Amino acid sequence: MIPRNKRGIFVCTACCAIQLPLHFMKQAPKVSYQLQGVFFVLLGAIAFSGKAILAKLVYIEYPLSVSALLVMRMGFSLPFFLYLLFRETAKKTSPEPWAIKWRILGIGVLGYYISSYFDFWGLQYISAGLERIILFTYPAIVVLVSAWIYKAHVNVTQLLALVLTYLGVGVAYFSDIQTGDARATTIGSLLIFGCAFTYAFYVIWSARIIPKVGSAYFSGLAMQSATVLVILHFIVAGNDLTEFFRLPWKVYGYMLIMAIFTTVIPVLLIASGLKRIGSSNVAIVSAVGPLATIFMASYFLGESFGWMQGIGTALVIAGVLLVGRKVRKDEMAKPSPELIQ
Repeated sequence: MIPRNKRGIFVCTACCAIQLPLHFMKQAPKVSYQLQGVFFVLLGAIAFSGKAILAKLVYIEYPLSVSALLVMRMGFSLPFFLYLLFRETAKKTSPEPWAIKWRILGIGVLGYYISSYFDFWGLQYISAGLERIILFTYPAIVVLVSAWIYKAHVNVTQLLALVLTYLGVGVAYFSDIQTGDARATTIGSLLIFGCAFTYAFYVIWSARIIPKVGSAYFSGLAMQSATVLVILHFIVAGNDLTEFFRLPWKVYGYMLIMAIFTTVIPVLLIASGLKRIGSSNVAIVSAVGPLATIFMASYFLGESFGWMQGIGTALVIAGVLLVGRKVRKDEMAKPSPELIQ
């Protein structure tokens, strides 16, 4: 629960999250195209970071199950994504082939359902700060998976980045073990690694389809399949749908903020930033994510942040920056399709 003296700050922060991008878009002609991209990604990464904080606040307020939390998140955000899907479909001169649609639906299940389930499940065991540090290893996992699936060459720089990334996670992990329940920390960390691993596959596969169909169309269609499975999961597990009518009003408020300000808006901001500055630069700018989560977790949840966790965070961010630096050099040598209009 947010302390009374901090609720105003929390509400103001949420309002700014939607007002700032709107104001910035109005000023677009006065600002460089690339600078807009940096701003959008920066704001999107910070907004995404708030998801873990809100999930923790919900768990504190009410013992909501993971599947129930996902149903509420999807239910509140689905109308926005459906609007995007209908809008983008109306623009197309011909419908997308069903082969493409089925791939999008499958990727949506992986990214919005399976990965999210691991994430919220893991947050029941570990701190929001450690969750974000582990989750931020996904760029390194992308490098490893790409080398495995597409036989991509892993050079010395990328190997160093991988070592730094997982060394940082190890330092942060042992820091949390010393101050908390070792068993819970281990279970939660493994679940978040599952989230990072599945999200890495989501990034790899979605990156091959989004340039063909557009990010808004992709997100709208992918969210549909994930929402259907989340609801089916909730019902098959024997949960009572009337539970959603008995929740404290604060839970509805937190979930509405999560759906709009840490799901819909950051998805659109990151997509806009991707078109302007490319995927490697998005990964670099997104390095603010773990820092934002740690700051918010300390301020709103009272989570401790020691020097070992600080070192772990720095190592993970350094590893991700090395990965982004290598990819950016490759993009300069060969223009990226994402930047060709």
